[in-house]
Amino acid sequence: MKIIQTKADRTFDIINVTFLILLTFIFLYPLVFILSASFSDPDYVNRGEVWLLPKGFSFTPYIKVFENGDIIRSYWNTIMYVVVGTVINVALTIMAAYPLSRKDLVGRNVFTMIFTFTMFFSGGLIPLYLVTKQLGLIDNFWVMILPSAISMFNVIVMRTYFQTSIPEELYQAADIDGCSKIGVLFRIVLPLSGPIIAVILLWYAVGHWNSYFNALIFLSDRNKFPLQLILREILVQNDLRNLMQANSSTFIQDSSQFGSSIKYAVIVVSTLPVLIMYPFVQKYFVKGVMIGAIKG
Repeated sequence: MKIIQTKADRTFDIINVTFLILLTFIFLYPLVFILSASFSDPDYVNRGEVWLLPKGFSFTPYIKVFENGDIIRSYWNTIMYVVVGTVINVALTIMAAYPLSRKDLVGRNVFTMIFTFTMFFSGGLIPLYLVTKQLGLIDNFWVMILPSAISMFNVIVMRTYFQTSIPEELYQAADIDGCSKIGVLFRIVLPLSGPIIAVILLWYAVGHWNSYFNALIFLSDRNKFPLQLILREILVQNDLRNLMQANSSTFIQDSSQFGSSIKYAVIVVSTLPVLIMYPFVQKYFVKGVMIGAIKG
């Protein structure tokens, strides 16, 4: 049956579609411009002649980026922080969310209240620094992982998913069959929780990839810097010396010629992994968020 639209309906659709197209352009244009500028000849970029498509196609900015030891080292550091940190994050989140989702846990509401309290109140930066120093984590690989090892917000989302998406009858059937609590977790809960695990994994991974504040406070060894801290030096402090060999006699000329293009190339290099990863978990992302955060 064909639905007949009124003039008001058609007018609304036209306005709505036009607005969404405009909004999409506003969101996408900065990304397209950065990508085009990073592949354009630096002379066109400096003259402001690059608007949408690359001009004078050139790989020079990327060559200069990947010739730099700091970029490669920080890239590897960030990958390690993301991989190790995300595995620990997801494991701890599951270990906290699963017991809190079980109705037979004695004191479940008390534990939930204590954990939730940490979302709103903390000791502050100075106590955190003092504790970190006492633990010997200053300038240590683990300082980028352990202080943010678990997020109570993610625990609540995952706990809600377990409560609303896994029937209580499955737990009862497992108990009748003699399955242990750990067995229920690995044989029933986790196999049925792919969407929420993918969502939590994405959140933690992106958080680690974008993290720079802990590195800024706790790391002074440049060999342990994550990529975002190097990116901060280039974009915020406008420091290109480490990318262009500051001792070179052509530093001033090179920085004026390639400076903008290198900044755009570094932005593309630092955001590309997240952009590549997101489409693979996008379907789980939508499903997991809707089920885990709204129901219950």
